[in-house]
Amino acid sequence: MNILVVGAGGVGGYFGGRLMEKGEDVTFLVRSNRKKQLEETGLVVRSIHGDFKINPKTLTNRSANECYDLIILSTKAYHLQEAIEDMKPFVGKDTIILPLLNGMKHIDVLKDVFGEEKVLGGLCFIETTLNEKGEIVQTSQDHHLKFGELNGEHTTRIEKLAEVFSNTKTEMKASRNILKAMWQKYMFISAFSGVTTLFQAPIGPIRETEYGLELIEDVLYEIDAIMKKVGAPLDNQIVAKQMKTIQKMEYDMKSSMQRDMEKKSLVEADHLQGYLLTLAEKHDLHAPILKMIYTNVKLYLKNHEMNRYKQ
Repeated sequence: MNILVVGAGGVGGYFGGRLMEKGEDVTFLVRSNRKKQLEETGLVVRSIHGDFKINPKTLTNRSANECYDLIILSTKAYHLQEAIEDMKPFVGKDTIILPLLNGMKHIDVLKDVFGEEKVLGGLCFIETTLNEKGEIVQTSQDHHLKFGELNGEHTTRIEKLAEVFSNTKTEMKASRNILKAMWQKYMFISAFSGVTTLFQAPIGPIRETEYGLELIEDVLYEIDAIMKKVGAPLDNQIVAKQMKTIQKMEYDMKSSMQRDMEKKSLVEADHLQGYLLTLAEKHDLHAPILKMIYTNVKLYLKNHEMNRYKQ
């Protein structure tokens, strides 16, 4: 199976690199600057699960010459439309698209462009970032990926992907409940990224404050009400389960959105909290904490744009 990974950042670079490390046929679709960097230094991963370096095959959207069996989409949500245009020349009749973006909004967008039959559900749990050298730094015990048919069927192509993804130095497993997993991760990451960016602190110090855990629980209940209203498949007592996860997290754990803000990068506010608020307004639901979180991130983005313009 020939695999195209769109993006060679923390997510795509890590999982694509692990597949290459195993011996799979992987190519990375990247921007010209990243292509040049990878050609000069290779793809370098610094991981608590083992460092490695590989020399990847790379291409840009100007060098389309074949279609791929599998496209793993690992860009940030604010680059989705651009990534879709870049992907189009590489999508053939039997191409499967596996998106690893946070949230849910992108699923309908991909279906509309490429057709429902091409799009799988997918998610990953991993803490990664790019350092100043363009190396992928992976620091979490979790480094796993889930994928599956959106309708929950266990198909021949899922079996094939499970085979391709097996025996890597990470966990990449098929799921018959991928939609539930995606919605529940969406709930968790929206709350986790929301509070860590609102207070500009890791989860540990927030938990220690007098009202920290209560506030986290309240925003989870806001999100829970929104998701249930739109019929999202969620576990019973999902808020209590996610609170247990929050309480067990490492003291210094930061959300990827918080790390992006610290690096003065763009963030996925509209795709995460913004989309939830759109659903809340559609169903006349009150979500004051979510609005506060979203306002904070939008102010950051406004300042980010002003500073970029000044430069």
